[in-house]
Amino acid sequence: MNNYIKIISLSFLVGLVSCSSNQEKENHKYHGVIEKIKDLEKDSITYAVNSTDLVENMQLISVETKEVSFFIPERKSKIKSFQCSECHTKSIPELKFKNLTAKKAHWNIELNHATSEVLTCNSCHPTQNLNHLKSNLNAEIDFNQSYKVCAQCHSSEYKDWLGGAHGKRLGGWINPRIAATCVDCHNPHSPKFESRFPSRLNTKKIEERR
Repeated sequence: MNNYIKIISLSFLVGLVSCSSNQEKENHKYHGVIEKIKDLEKDSITYAVNSTDLVENMQLISVETKEVSFFIPERKSKIKSFQCSECHTKSIPELKFKNLTAKKAHWNIELNHATSEVLTCNSCHPTQNLNHLKSNLNAEIDFNQSYKVCAQCHSSEYKDWLGGAHGKRLGGWINPRIAATCVDCHNPHSPKFESRFPSRLNTKKIEERR
């Protein structure tokens, strides 16, 4: 009887070690969350419904990287004053030189993103070719790809966004993935969300209902 219990106990321990070893192998199988998501999506169930069917008349832009591909909402058609060249017929330096006393066109915009020593309007907006944004190296960036501007400083958030851990998912969780981009949630000039009091239980209403 004692030998039988010993055999059962030994078998249990061997199985436990084996499970633990398999779990460790599974955890080390992937180099990152993006790689794991792509691998798991290969075996995902194919649904008759497509996520693009759930976003009514929304124009989508494709985001393509080495790791992932998904969609974001098109933005340029939603910008009221786009294209910039409709008003800005000349470069900013030329306009400033000829209109030194003129009122600033964007006087109502307050840049509350970083200190003036770190960030100014021209950090993201070029003085030439105003229909584009620009990178830190003065490369043109399309307004529909404004996330590339944000990614230069917010690299951690950008990686989380690519992996699906940051940002709102649109059209449900079925494929293909459609995600809100940075400016869909954050004002680029004042990106921090304002503090607000949390919701609380209205005990007065509960008493009235009794």
